[in-house]
Amino acid sequence: MRREKSGLTVIEILVVVSIIAILVGILVPALTMVQNTAKKVKQHAQFTAIDLGLAAFRNDYGDYPPSNWWNPVIPGTPQNYCGAQKLAEALLGWDLLGFHPDSAWRADGLDAAGGPDTYDPLKAYPPAIRQENLKKRRDRYIELDVANAFRLGESAAGSRDGLFVNTLGEWGGQPLRPNTFVLCDVYEVSERKMVLSDGRSVVPGTPILYYRANVSSKTIESTGTPAVEPEDRIYNSRDNVPLINLGRLSDAAKPLAQRQRHPLDFNATPPWGVDFYDYIRDPKVTARPWPYRPDSYILISAGPDGLYGTSDDIRNFGRR
Repeated sequence: MRREKSGLTVIEILVVVSIIAILVGILVPALTMVQNTAKKVKQHAQFTAIDLGLAAFRNDYGDYPPSNWWNPVIPGTPQNYCGAQKLAEALLGWDLLGFHPDSAWRADGLDAAGGPDTYDPLKAYPPAIRQENLKKRRDRYIELDVANAFRLGESAAGSRDGLFVNTLGEWGGQPLRPNTFVLCDVYEVSERKMVLSDGRSVVPGTPILYYRANVSSKTIESTGTPAVEPEDRIYNSRDNVPLINLGRLSDAAKPLAQRQRHPLDFNATPPWGVDFYDYIRDPKVTARPWPYRPDSYILISAGPDGLYGTSDDIRNFGRR
């Protein structure tokens, strides 16, 4: 009696493997596309939450929060608090406990006279007064989980509880205040995994840039000396320049000279640099150079590549 052979031949196995390889080749890009789309939708949802928070802030105080960092009108002003940091204070409070209506917009949380009022960072008052001061605060304008807020710098060397090891960028001078907060986008930077005070590990995104429009201006270009760049434009590129000058977040542990620079860097030069004023220009307006959103504010996420000024940026204006 003849016995029939069972099993697959080598050719059949190769055919099956080839089919599986083809299916994987089709499915992996499709899955990647779905994941990228989901991230983009999530980022726009975060922007929508920020929009609602800023609208409520403006309703309470009559204007959007400031974004200026460079202020030549006030010599000697500490240059350690830029637009991204002020956005976080407005929506969450300097210490994440809610915005104080008497804020002086100082990186140290002190009042306009340098005293311990508003956020009482010196903890100078007795508990009863501190409690009364806390009652003056507004509720957060955005939920903490949605805001994705992180400390800008480490509290101590090697602590891994901040985005950047060193918050002194190429601009020099005074570094951005490390114990302040910024809102980060949804594109996680695994190289910068952080350890919070309670021991939890979290993966942050890249800081969201915030620029408020100068509604009294009617030009996208400066009418003053370019080297000084007075605040006479609708938007001022310097509002977030010290943060941009810190380089790519994934390189935060590297010496500054070894970090990858953002194309939107204020000091960037062609052919690889991106001019901020071309970046925010609305091409639909042809009568004269004109920016997007000249009456409100601009938000910029660095997108999946973690670089400001590239084609995958997520913005609240222009391309989507």
